[in-house]
Amino acid sequence: MKPSAASVLRLLRERPDGITPKDALEVGCMRLAARVSDLRADGHAIEAELVVLRSGPRLVRVARYRLVEAPVQLAAGF
Repeated sequence: MKPSAASVLRLLRERPDGITPKDALEVGCMRLAARVSDLRADGHAIEAELVVLRSGPRLVRVARYRLVEAPVQLAAGF
């Protein structure tokens, strides 16, 4: 796994509401969609939704990615 993909995965786990490309810049990732594709190829379930955000005077559409994981207890069979 690429270091930037690992950083994005950590960020997705820290923010259950999801992350946008602007959030990914915090960990130095400038190509969030590519890293999400890498993570999906590794078997991670990641949902995407289009959201509208304000960027200065303009409204822009971006993808918000959210990691879909079962809680640790459920995955372990507890």
